[in-house]
Amino acid sequence: MRASVLGRDFRLLWCATVSSRFGDALRTPALALLAAALTRDPRVIAAVTLVAQVPPLLFGLLGGVYADRWDRRRTMALVDGIRAGVVAALAVAVAVDRAGIAALLVAAFLLAALGTLFDSASFALLPALVAPAALPRANGRLQAGTAVAGGFLGAPAAGVLFAVAPALPFALDAVTFAVAAVLALALAPAPVADPTAGSAAPRGSVWGEIVEGVRWLRGHRTLWHVTVLAAGCNLAISGLMAVLVLYALDVLRVPPAGYGLFAASAIVGGLAGALGAGRLAARLGTVRALCAVLAAQTVALGGFALARHPVPGGFALAVFAAGTVVWNSLWASYGQRHVPAGLLGRVGAAQRMVGLLTAPVGAALAGLVAAASGTVPVMCAAAATFALVSVAAWRTLRRGAV
Repeated sequence: MRASVLGRDFRLLWCATVSSRFGDALRTPALALLAAALTRDPRVIAAVTLVAQVPPLLFGLLGGVYADRWDRRRTMALVDGIRAGVVAALAVAVAVDRAGIAALLVAAFLLAALGTLFDSASFALLPALVAPAALPRANGRLQAGTAVAGGFLGAPAAGVLFAVAPALPFALDAVTFAVAAVLALALAPAPVADPTAGSAAPRGSVWGEIVEGVRWLRGHRTLWHVTVLAAGCNLAISGLMAVLVLYALDVLRVPPAGYGLFAASAIVGGLAGALGAGRLAARLGTVRALCAVLAAQTVALGGFALARHPVPGGFALAVFAAGTVVWNSLWASYGQRHVPAGLLGRVGAAQRMVGLLTAPVGAALAGLVAAASGTVPVMCAAAATFALVSVAAWRTLRRGAV
């Protein structure tokens, strides 16, 4: 299948998503660098990161409701337009030396809160742009584009731009949001789904619509099992990422100067996984492919836990990252194919919410275990968690629909 089969509107959505991700990759490290330039208090610097993680938990389900209520194309454009304004104001404040810690905290919170609505609208819009059979391929292309924009281009450029002028990465981020907003408006208008179709909740009851989305997810056997399995995966992944740098430096003996290259192996693996997700789904079927990916990740993570050299460790990490991206692509595709159009925003938000709940637990547990026993037990525990999730997947999903 040629890329052109995905169509003009998908290409516009792809460009908008990649543009926005490039800006995110510039802004996130720039915020950390700016915070470090303002204070050396680790609690304050950590708070800048923390405030960006809170809004998805607070507003994720609410964002799903309005993604189902409003025109998704215009919602994405409006959100990115507002985000462009927020970042532009921050860039001006930095340029005139008026940006304090309070400004950073407010900007990070607002951008993350607005992002919950954008993510829900984008997730729900994709099935209206491409054929159901093309969803794994489309999600893979989106994952590949964001990996390149964020890992290969944005993140390395952020430090350079910040060194030239601290306001520069924020100004460029504002431009990427503005470009994404224009591209979203260029999408062909899609039919507005009735958010109350098949719903017992009265139109206008926000809480009722949230409950309806959660109930639908809970009542769909396969999708609910996949969501719970994803939460188990995120528990292990969050723990792994929390101590990855220490494991690489202390156990794999990665030279500090080479850590960036080592970490890039995950980006390369993720890119390969994103490009192969559609083919894997076409060959095995989505549900069987999800089971196969978990098994492959378990083997890769076991090898990573046993590795004591940067080369095999980097290879194992690349394979594991490839599996993670394939899982994310196929998981999203399955939901987009089976959830009614009027519920896509809410069900997608509920899926993300369940997955997010385990991430801070995994990071906290990893920190405690690493402090008491080192990083190797963390990697072994992550591999064991994936083994359990893989067994559970084969038991619960093997009869699932493709």
